[in-house]
Amino acid sequence: MSVTKFNTFQLEEATISYIQDALEKEEITSLKLVTLYIERISKYNHNGPKLNAVIEINPDAVNIAEALDEERRHKGARGPLHGIPVLIKDNINTGDAMHTSAGSLALSESYADQDAYIVTKLREAGAIILGKTNLTEWANFMTENMPNGFSSRGGQVLNPYGPGKFDVSGSSSGSGSAVAGNFAAAAIGTETSGSITSPAAANSLVGIKPTVGLVSRFGIIPISVSQDTAGPMTRTVADAAILLGALTGLDHNDAATAKAAHSGKTDYTVYLREHALNGARIGISYEYSIRELSPSQKDLFDQAIAAMKEKGAEMVFLNSATPLEQEDGGFDVLLYEFKSGVNSYLKRHTRLPSITSLEDVIEYNSKHPGECLKYGQVLLEQSENTSGTLTESSYLNSRLNDLQKTREDGIDKTLKEFQLDAILYPTDAGYGFPAKAGYPSISVPAGYDEEGKPFGILLTAGAFSEPKLIALAYSFEQATKHRVPPKL
Repeated sequence: MSVTKFNTFQLEEATISYIQDALEKEEITSLKLVTLYIERISKYNHNGPKLNAVIEINPDAVNIAEALDEERRHKGARGPLHGIPVLIKDNINTGDAMHTSAGSLALSESYADQDAYIVTKLREAGAIILGKTNLTEWANFMTENMPNGFSSRGGQVLNPYGPGKFDVSGSSSGSGSAVAGNFAAAAIGTETSGSITSPAAANSLVGIKPTVGLVSRFGIIPISVSQDTAGPMTRTVADAAILLGALTGLDHNDAATAKAAHSGKTDYTVYLREHALNGARIGISYEYSIRELSPSQKDLFDQAIAAMKEKGAEMVFLNSATPLEQEDGGFDVLLYEFKSGVNSYLKRHTRLPSITSLEDVIEYNSKHPGECLKYGQVLLEQSENTSGTLTESSYLNSRLNDLQKTREDGIDKTLKEFQLDAILYPTDAGYGFPAKAGYPSISVPAGYDEEGKPFGILLTAGAFSEPKLIALAYSFEQATKHRVPPKL
């Protein structure tokens, strides 16, 4: 195969389907693809704009790519992810030569005992795990006022649209920055509340926060059993749909996945419908949504509403008494669930005899304050002060209140009362409610404000409504095509 053939391949903004087509036509190989992405990471991760998005490269990536090229030649492709490089957030286990640390120096020498379930699924689909992405340490549940994208192990992630100028958002900041900067075809992030959708919006990406239970959490360093989920971060809705389908499945190590037995799909690309907005009813708590937007961001939100109307959607403006406007943003539930989840994870998945509990992590940090405690560890300490058994009445009452408020009296009630297909927000105004409900949401690029900062919109609906949300998001994306790559 000639080098000239490779010269026709365009790496920047390459979608999964474009790459797959090029692989089938032998215009590129997975081996060459991996080397091109590694070259780009070398050029921009610690050099140039110093995005600092990738915390570790998989030393086996080249070998895996070569093996998948051979398999393609002899057996054909397994599916749309065969030979596609994907980056994984560094709180997701890979049972290989890479560490899994959540950005913490306390876990900097931790190797997972086995792949997370979703990593197994990606490998089975033929994806190449290219490396790990940096993140806000402990998925932004370590302390107060820690900058988005900072970890003691990995340093500060920067936003490719304005390195040092624009917030990269968190906690899947490395995944967002890396995909926006074309360091891989796609990445996996994790979210408890906004940690996929917010960095997706900040980096002009598509991010899907699935229904809790659609995607297994087994082998992922947790915050909250009530709210945690992993999900795709990509440059297009189509790529997000491909990736989501590869992640789903019943996992007996995560009881929540049993909920999705009759609702989960393995192919979400069938819902990529260009005209899905035509006839859809979209609800908007308008005054609530625009309360923290700059004038130019308000204009972008208004333009998104107008674009949906032009595509045939009926935009329903909700009154100010809507329960979706009453969210107080409390995180009592997370404080209690964090200790329980982290202690269980450390005992089950790590090989560090000195770090087997949250208490050990706190002690390690306290012994290395200069390196580990630049911003403190207030949330770790507050969580450690709970029982770790989830028996406190304050926890139980908060959890039950969250469920009632966000589901039955919140999203479910609003959808039914106004006969809505989905609810629309600016991304950073809307992720909290569906996060507490455990319901899905999708963020889509919606332009750039007067400073050039990316802006996103978020669509949410009831449990396992991913097909509808993907259809609506795709329809909006195709009508507007807002994403423009950053100039690195």
